[in-house]
Amino acid sequence: MPATGVHALHKSHHIEEQVVDLIPALRAFARTFTSVPFEADDLLQETLFRALRSIDQFEPGTSLKSWLFTIMRNTFRTQYKIRTRESPGNTNCAELPIPMAPPQEWSVLNGELRDALALLTPEHREVIVLVAGFGMSYKEAADICDCAIGTIKSRLSRAREELIVQMHGNPLN
Repeated sequence: MPATGVHALHKSHHIEEQVVDLIPALRAFARTFTSVPFEADDLLQETLFRALRSIDQFEPGTSLKSWLFTIMRNTFRTQYKIRTRESPGNTNCAELPIPMAPPQEWSVLNGELRDALALLTPEHREVIVLVAGFGMSYKEAADICDCAIGTIKSRLSRAREELIVQMHGNPLN
């Protein structure tokens, strides 16, 4: 039976507060889909819009984070299909970041890791970010990726191997 009146308003407000608490994780997840900061912010904004518009479809007792990540993943895939159909052309050089030397070693490593992640297949990048980056369980990642747990384990194993090759140039033996 759906909640009504004051109870429904309170329930909806509580979920909206939880959504706000998850914005940093959502922003980080959005940046795994694109290296352009404003595109990641646009993806985050569209995800939040879709989630809040459909908040009544969220099932209490399930993972709100997984629900939001699934919305973001689906939103990105929809936008990606549209972009590839439209083929907008080359990137405007004015939009490219100005290169500058990183001030600390961790900045260099972070850049190398981002570059290596960008070279992974989208499925491998997605699973390594969900499991290794966000600490999600195989089940949660499988739910978000709409596949079996075994597929997640396989993709994660391959993603780790690809990442090692990208970072160090030699596979594990």
